[in-house]
Amino acid sequence: MTALADRLRARIAATGPLSIAEFMVECLLDPRDGYYTTRDPLGAAGDFVTAPEISQMFGECLGLALAQAWLDRGAPAPFALAELGPGRGTLMADILRTTARVPGFHAGLRLHLVEVSPALRAVQAKRLGDADPTWHADVTTLPDLPLFLVANEFFDALPVRQFLRAGAGWRERVVGLVEGRLSFGLTDAAPVAALAPRLSDTAEGDMVALCPSAAAITGEIGQRIAAAGGVALIVDYGDWGGTGDTFQAVQAHRKVDPLACPGEADLTAHVDFSALAAAAAPALATRPVPQGVLLERLGITARAQALARGMEAGPGRDAHIAAHRRLTHPDEMGSLFQAIALHSRGTPPPPGFDT
Repeated sequence: MTALADRLRARIAATGPLSIAEFMVECLLDPRDGYYTTRDPLGAAGDFVTAPEISQMFGECLGLALAQAWLDRGAPAPFALAELGPGRGTLMADILRTTARVPGFHAGLRLHLVEVSPALRAVQAKRLGDADPTWHADVTTLPDLPLFLVANEFFDALPVRQFLRAGAGWRERVVGLVEGRLSFGLTDAAPVAALAPRLSDTAEGDMVALCPSAAAITGEIGQRIAAAGGVALIVDYGDWGGTGDTFQAVQAHRKVDPLACPGEADLTAHVDFSALAAAAAPALATRPVPQGVLLERLGITARAQALARGMEAGPGRDAHIAAHRRLTHPDEMGSLFQAIALHSRGTPPPPGFDT
């Protein structure tokens, strides 16, 4: 067990069980031993690989969608180009490279990155330093400018609370101690005001999740877009509402017990896109579009074919073809990952999204 696990056991023994949200915050953001505060978790040598790391085509498609949305809104300048949780900066680097030839786009943009990890900020500075980025701990300090924002696999890592339906009330899932070991448990049933709407679409024993921080972040973004204009593209794995236990841990590219090694594994949960859409008012939110469908609408297959023509037959070309399939095929990331867009009233949704 880790040093963080020892501290968590001591805390639980002293003050009682932790909610899943409290447990996630400690494991991911503890200043000494938190998962995100102490490492670069991405890539083959890390614990997971995101879409931008799989292929440049992902960032190229989203970058051109952002640029077209900017043009459709009259090319406002200056404007904030922002990313939530930029990781290694790969997605933003691809966006910047792809939009370099869009007249006025780079001259008008001011780059803003929302990142809490000191380790990842250092990586981002090396890759994106020429664009003079400004870092933020949260979205509330973004500038009052038209906002063109992207968030890929950001909301899935925000802390969630889990509840099990019990009659007209809910039992919260918590992390406690059994014979000195971290173990899951349930509280007594009680009403939960925030879950009152879910009583109509759940049954006895169904598990649902609440993510208050996701709603707060999306609400802030929606307010800014409604006030100053812009769009937000949000890509993540999840669904519209939904039930079930989606809390999971990933270490070395495989699922592990979330309680086994606190601070040593990535903790995530599926995103409830219906909650994000509701929180975005007064901005408008589109319905979710599967990632594969969105990328096809944005021209990824034509781009893949163009890149393939310049490659010789061999492992590199095979990897390129496999990357295209991984991003788009329904049996891989194409259906598991969904995308929604936020935009202001009276403006069209970004390219690739239905009205």
